[in-house]
Amino acid sequence: MTHSNMNNSKPKSLSGDLGPIVHVSNLNLQYQYKLVLKNLNWTINRGENWLLGGISGSGKSSLAKVIAGLQNAVGEVEFNFNIDSALPAKVLFVESWYQFKNVEGVANFYYQQRYTSLQAKETLTVGAELISYSKENNLEFAEVEKLLKALNFSSLRNSQLLELSSGEHKKLQLIKALWLKPQLLIIDQPYTGLDKDSRKTLNSLLDEICADGVQLILICNDTELPASINCFAEIREGQLVQVESREMISTAPERTSRELPDFLKQSPVYSSENIVKMIDVSISYGEKMVLRNINWEVKAGEKWLLQGPNGSGKSTLLSLVNGDHPQSYANNFYLFGNKRGSGESIWDIKQHTGIISPEFHWYFDASSTVWQSVASGLFDSVGLFRQLPFSQKAKVDELIEFFDLTENKDDLLSSLPLGKQRLVLLARTIIKNPELLILDEPCQGLDQQQTQYFNQLVDELCNNGMTLIYVGHFESALPSCLEKRIVLENGEVKAIESIAESCLV
Repeated sequence: MTHSNMNNSKPKSLSGDLGPIVHVSNLNLQYQYKLVLKNLNWTINRGENWLLGGISGSGKSSLAKVIAGLQNAVGEVEFNFNIDSALPAKVLFVESWYQFKNVEGVANFYYQQRYTSLQAKETLTVGAELISYSKENNLEFAEVEKLLKALNFSSLRNSQLLELSSGEHKKLQLIKALWLKPQLLIIDQPYTGLDKDSRKTLNSLLDEICADGVQLILICNDTELPASINCFAEIREGQLVQVESREMISTAPERTSRELPDFLKQSPVYSSENIVKMIDVSISYGEKMVLRNINWEVKAGEKWLLQGPNGSGKSTLLSLVNGDHPQSYANNFYLFGNKRGSGESIWDIKQHTGIISPEFHWYFDASSTVWQSVASGLFDSVGLFRQLPFSQKAKVDELIEFFDLTENKDDLLSSLPLGKQRLVLLARTIIKNPELLILDEPCQGLDQQQTQYFNQLVDELCNNGMTLIYVGHFESALPSCLEKRIVLENGEVKAIESIAESCLV
């Protein structure tokens, strides 16, 4: 079938001499004044499984959305599905970000809502979501059992969608895609938020469905890929370019080193030597225990790595430290020297902290401009609702220039590629030079060069005595300033150790 101007009609199935499963010709896509795809051509033959990599913002996700019929463009996309195959004759696109709705079909949740006591009635459970998906796609429910087990997801059947961490949401996306087994499966950033074991398991499962006839397009710059990936490409100046191997895919040019803004060279003013102190802290949702008897102390100036498998309790632990979790009042828990519940507000806590996380990115106001988004970090708001004095405007401008975002400062945050959106939020996080910097998977969506640069920035920032809690699954993408590590497993502390004495796994 041919899409001309990319309407929303569905591709039809053909039998006989099928030829390529997808043929893209003369595809053009423009955002405002930027031509993203320019007369792009791409043929995907039978048996080909592609890695689409390259520089952030080159148009990879846009191309995938066009092929999946989710993005309008000028040109032609022809599908030749096998009508005789047992696999569904369709394209499935798994986005890098998971969007879900509540029971009334609304998706505008707010960041702290996942921790409130009313959440149980807000969203479907994982089990209900899977039942609905099986009915919608005529799938055998028994088939999903092995996927749930393989990705350690069986215990989450009764969890609300709103309760899941970013890594757990990603797993749910992937489970549904692996269960459906469409003839063409496109996954944008398949490994985002997954721990080491889950990444290996995913690759094995992807190889299994490829053996059953599924064809893959993976959009990422990761090095550990399924064995079934046998074709490699990137987008250069709006056109698709095939290369011989993953190593030949372009990387962003190395950034020119810039001097840190003066206001970030100053040491934070600490209100207490003790930043975090937890004594037998436990968190539960009904009968489900998420954290159990946590004892942990973070002193001013320390740099901690927080690790653990998906679902181990990391996000909940950070929600306590950031002041978002209401159950902190029922525990023996201190922040910045004050016992929680002794009269301080959540905004008092946020004055001392800067945070970035996948969940915060989900719920951030994407209608703000880059400049407004960075400036909002001065007030811990998700948008800018006040005029700034000259001194604060100067800080915003300095930081935007430091991150090479000057040419984007008046652009809407939502118009930027994911990698640049993340850099904007990183700038927002550090603008007030906080006592405690909380970075939860801060490099999700960044390419290798951006990740390396950001971690160098973290190292520079921490030279001034800032306290750091850093969550990262990829051991090769961590800042070098980290000194100590706490590891969670099933909601309990598995290890607290010096990084110099440990072997990161």
